[in-house]
Order: sequence, then structure tokens, then C-alpha cells
Amino acid sequence: MTSPHAATELFRRARSGDEGALEQLFPLVYDELRALARKYMRREYEHQTLQATALVHEAYLRLIPDSKLGWNDRAHFLALVARSMRQILVERARARHAVKRGGANPPPVTLHDDLLGAAERTVDVLALDEALAKLGQLDERQAHLVELRFFGGLTVEEAAQVLGISPATVKRDWTFAQTWLRRQLES
Repeated sequence: MTSPHAATELFRRARSGDEGALEQLFPLVYDELRALARKYMRREYEHQTLQATALVHEAYLRLIPDSKLGWNDRAHFLALVARSMRQILVERARARHAVKRGGANPPPVTLHDDLLGAAERTVDVLALDEALAKLGQLDERQAHLVELRFFGGLTVEEAAQVLGISPATVKRDWTFAQTWLRRQLES
């Protein structure tokens, strides 16, 4: 069972509480999740001790209790995984660099043109998280879109499906979010 239809059926069964479906689903999406984690980890601080495999496992373990809440399909599942990975990495950055522990500056994350539409540059992961939180206060959908595209690796079409909007709206929101984040991170 590796067709998109089979995966959709497994998501439906998992949503209804079928634990066997979860066991069948994980191998189907595992390689994709590892690729997503590796992509994100390449952007992370070079001395990051968390490996992509561990990030995938931790994100997946956090999502298992939520499986009954409804993973509609692959894109929705990847959106939830992206949010979980972001939370894990931000939590680790905060813990690693807490003032009470004598931590140093927050670790940098490399931003490629896929987020900011500019040449590759480095910002700290906590500044990026703070900027996304601010964007979420202004426009929750755009902040969610950044998570989907940047952290989740979703295409315009996949993000449109998850958000329930047209691809044209995703493109407009993406352009605005990139500009807004660029300004926030430069100030």
C-alpha cells in the first residue's frame, strides 16, 4: 500500500483510532519526514547535537496522541509535523541558551531564498520564532503558511489544500510574509 489513495485511507483509519493504521502509515511517510528534517537541520546551528532521525522520532511521538484529532491527508500531516519540529527546535534553543544556565547567544539558523527571497543569510532561531509569533498576531494564516512552506516543505498547491485557499492566495500571502519577515529580521 504505497499509493496516495492507500495513504489517505490510512490517515482516515488513524483518525478513527485504528492504531494498526498508524503502524502502517509511519513507514510510508518516514523517508519524507527524514528528508524534511535533514533539510531543516542543514539550516540549523552547525554544532547542533540533535540528529534528523531523532527530530523525526520526537515529532512523531508528539503527534501520536493527536492522531484522533484528524490528520486529513499527507499535506495536513506534514503541516502538523512541521509545527512540531519547529517547537522542538525552539525549545532546545531556549533550553540550551537560557540565561540562568549561563548560555550564550541563541544559535543561528540559515535562511535561504526559499524563505526571505534574498541571498542566503543567518539569523538566530529564537529571533525567527519571535518574528513568526508577531506575524501570527497580525495574520495567523500567513504565519501558518510560513510554517508549511519553510518548516514543512509543502508546495504552493499543498499549502493551499491545507489552508483551504487558492494557490493564487497562497502566492500573495507568501510574498507578503517573506517581505514582512525580512523587515522584522533586519531591524
